[in-house]
Amino acid sequence: MAGAGDRLLCRTIGYGGGWTVVLALAALLGAGAELLLPVTLGLAVDAALGTADHRWPLAAGGLVLLIVATDTLGSLADGAGTARATARLRQRLLRHLLALDPRAAARHSVGDLIGRLVGQAADAGRAGTTLVSGVTAALPPLGSVAALALLDWRLAATFLAGLLLLAAGLRTFVTDASAAAAGYLTVQGQLAGRLAEALRGARTIAAAGTVPAEVARILAPLPRLGWHGARTWTALARAAARTAAVAPLLHLAVVAVGGWSVAQGRLSPGQLVAAAQYAALGAGLGAVVATLNRLIRTRTGAHRVAAILAEPVLPYGTATLPAGGGRLELVGVTVRADDGRPVLTGIDLRVPAGDTLAVVGPSGAGKSTLAAVAGRLRDPDAGEVLLDGVPLRTLSRTALRRAVGYGFERPVLVGTTVADVVTLGAAVRPNRADPAGPARAAAVDDVVERLPRGYATPLDDAPMSGGEIQRLGLARALYADRLLILDDATSSLDTATEHRITRSVTTHRDRRTRLVVTHRAATAAAADLVAWLDGGRLRAVGRHRDLWRDAAYRAVFQAAPEPGAGTGPTLRPAPGPHVGTPAGDPDTAASGATR
Repeated sequence: MAGAGDRLLCRTIGYGGGWTVVLALAALLGAGAELLLPVTLGLAVDAALGTADHRWPLAAGGLVLLIVATDTLGSLADGAGTARATARLRQRLLRHLLALDPRAAARHSVGDLIGRLVGQAADAGRAGTTLVSGVTAALPPLGSVAALALLDWRLAATFLAGLLLLAAGLRTFVTDASAAAAGYLTVQGQLAGRLAEALRGARTIAAAGTVPAEVARILAPLPRLGWHGARTWTALARAAARTAAVAPLLHLAVVAVGGWSVAQGRLSPGQLVAAAQYAALGAGLGAVVATLNRLIRTRTGAHRVAAILAEPVLPYGTATLPAGGGRLELVGVTVRADDGRPVLTGIDLRVPAGDTLAVVGPSGAGKSTLAAVAGRLRDPDAGEVLLDGVPLRTLSRTALRRAVGYGFERPVLVGTTVADVVTLGAAVRPNRADPAGPARAAAVDDVVERLPRGYATPLDDAPMSGGEIQRLGLARALYADRLLILDDATSSLDTATEHRITRSVTTHRDRRTRLVVTHRAATAAAADLVAWLDGGRLRAVGRHRDLWRDAAYRAVFQAAPEPGAGTGPTLRPAPGPHVGTPAGDPDTAASGATR
């Protein structure tokens, strides 16, 4: 991962564009002026003593003005280049996050991902600035060695010996500070993740009266965070202390050797002044320590961003769908959890075009996983899912998302206005112009009409209940051309509203295929077929009225299943398409069953 992080750093430097080039030119020009200034001041001193040209003081003044100008230009280029690079990096990371395989995204907490997007991306965005400042910070010591060598090799030898001593200490600082920074950011991400979890469950925590315990849980990593922070500051303090101790001694040693050289006639007074200036310039390694500290943070941030960018995205093909009505087939589908535990095992299921399939089963049976696989929110670990005979893996993103729509139990409303929520995805579904039709079908049109500006009402000005939010999410899904997947998408609705929506969703006017995950017997009774899942396996497929004869099937819809309810006989589905509307006394009993 270190290699990926370093490659990302190199790419981020390019994100700064022309501003990075301007910064580099300004920094190099300024560093060159700083290196020329001591010798120019020395010659100005000699000029004052009458042993050098009288124009050297003017040259020294010009160098000072040049240093001021390059410093001002460098500050402007630094800010603009960093902002540009950070924006590009955040855009890239955000696009990758939204394209991630959901399983990969679920391995990271929301708080941790936000921390990487907001904090670590900003650290990595300073790559260009850090590189330039690192190079320019190294120029004064190296340039001072060269200048001192031109004046007197003894001065250069003395200065170089001190620099090697300081460099050894800085190497230790880089190692210790890198480990501390990585640990600090990791624990910081854990804290952010726990806080995000707690905020989502704030009402539950308040109702349970467990606020003190939750605060303690969230802040449990604080000691480790403090330890890593103390390591960072300790390493920085040690490096600064070494610099503060050695630098004055090194400066004094150079001045002493230079004074001896003046006494021997090898240096003029002006050259001694220049030597002292070069010693002060080269031994002032505080800027080097600060630059190294920034480099460590930049590199650590880049590595954490690169770790997310290395996670696999959900790939798409280029195929399109032929003419068809949404025939859905699952062939040998197996899905495993990250720990290898089977969630679905060997699912073979065929839903004729235009039929409604209700998926039922006890909690943990794999219903939501089957719904996710059916519309390719995740890929199976084995087997294949086909829509109108075309494997979902081979479809283009546009073809897949135009054909398949999802309604969830807890939908997230995405957009600025209510209309944006319902018409989400207009780029892949050209028929998403008018939100009124889907809103009527989802029984939420009356709610929207009561809002101040109707469909143009901003979401912030449209407070809604859980059931109303669920209906808006359902309206968004109703634009699907061939396959509508509802994962318990009517669980928050009252009986009358659910009946109205169920009748709308199960209508056969458009022959759209529907897969409905449900806990309610009335919904299963209204479906053409029922797929009964138990323990990740397909226990039976058939009509609700036929499956109802099995006590274990009836127990699925009971609030408190009797012991042994899952051990009833298995009903084997008859071969071929199953089409029909359940009727009769079993359905009357089923319609009154509760979750």
